[in-house]
Amino acid sequence: MALARSDARGRTGDALESHDVVAIGGGPFNLGLAALASRIDGLDLVVFEATAELRWHPGMMLPDARLQLSFLADLVTLIDPTHPLSFLAYLRDVDRLYPFFIREQLHPTRLEYEAYLRWVARRLPAVRFAHRVERIAWDPERERFVVHVARGDGEVQRVLAKDLVLGIGTEPAVPEAIAALPPARWLHTASYLQRREDVARARDITVVGSGQSGAEVVLDLLRSQPERGTTVRWLTRARSFAPLDDTKLVLEMTTPAYVRYFHGLPQATKDRLVAEQWQHYKGISTDSLEQLHDVLYQRALAGDRAAIELRCGVAVDHAAHGHTDQVVLGCHHLDSDTRFERRTDLVIAATGYRERQPRFLAPIEPLVLRDDRGRYRIRFDHSIELASAITGRIFVANAELHSHGVATPDLGVSAYRNATILNTITGTTHYRLPERTAFTSFSVPPSDDPS
Repeated sequence: MALARSDARGRTGDALESHDVVAIGGGPFNLGLAALASRIDGLDLVVFEATAELRWHPGMMLPDARLQLSFLADLVTLIDPTHPLSFLAYLRDVDRLYPFFIREQLHPTRLEYEAYLRWVARRLPAVRFAHRVERIAWDPERERFVVHVARGDGEVQRVLAKDLVLGIGTEPAVPEAIAALPPARWLHTASYLQRREDVARARDITVVGSGQSGAEVVLDLLRSQPERGTTVRWLTRARSFAPLDDTKLVLEMTTPAYVRYFHGLPQATKDRLVAEQWQHYKGISTDSLEQLHDVLYQRALAGDRAAIELRCGVAVDHAAHGHTDQVVLGCHHLDSDTRFERRTDLVIAATGYRERQPRFLAPIEPLVLRDDRGRYRIRFDHSIELASAITGRIFVANAELHSHGVATPDLGVSAYRNATILNTITGTTHYRLPERTAFTSFSVPPSDDPS
């Protein structure tokens, strides 16, 4: 719907495109938002994505890599199982429903999940690729956000929005010591496949950091190592190569029931719990650990003594580019408080991701309320607290780990979050939210004292 540049106060001028909601970022979270919004009559929502096409973790799209979640954690099913953009609807459309059923794997491969996302995006006209948001301002007279969007054709357009949803994802987190090395001597796991040639040239490779990405890279290196004769090292400051804790009752801490409980806790308690609960979302799948051990065992059985080094409880304190053109890593063995060095050709940082900072919010930054650590103050409905001068709302997806807990990056909670956001935006319960999502009770019970 186009809105003439005029309002009750008599302003006139050129027409501006206007929407109820502008969602920024076209990853799974906002794609799911658009899918659920497509079934709400009268809601005008558009998604702007900077890239020209949907790519989901392309640097780690290894052929056999699987999701760590069931296919039910698609974009819509856990809120609307009848939605025409479910994963099962995708399988039926591409005539792969029976093969998937017979395969008896609840966890799709990442390649198949990305294909599903692309299938959904093609069916949502509201999703616009090659549209990069550069600047957002607040127009107090119109009571609308003004979104400056650079399109793929080079034109910059201004779009009005009543509400915004930020789903811009995360970016690689790289320790300063590693990031200061020559670019040819290090890479983050996010670009692992794009840097295959650099990996192939190295004869000594050190993976720093654990987690699922680290495990998948090490497994890939070990499988190709016999042909290349490469030394592979895996160092992590974690006390063990820890598995993802996906036991059933622990998984209840990624449900809406726990999110509601967590949001009501004091912030200091939340911060402590997030630090303690890292294994709920940063651990390694049991399947990957079993594959790793099996590869190592088969190599030992065959008498292969190629150089392999796995060490946990080791922090990499500093890194330098040595005179021999190798990287020198300064390592700290935490249990013994002992320091040692390792020389290597290439460092692969499996050091995770951090929240991406939206530079386009700079014009309204003084009106965005933050806590004493500079983080958004976020309500339970996922909206950021703003100064009273702004009557519009800004919602966030995957920027609320500190306020909503370890379920935040989990695909399994995304449909619930999107339904909550849409119900809040419309002021109507378009999507009935599940009430009982866990058997565990998390809060303090009422007293049994009869007095």
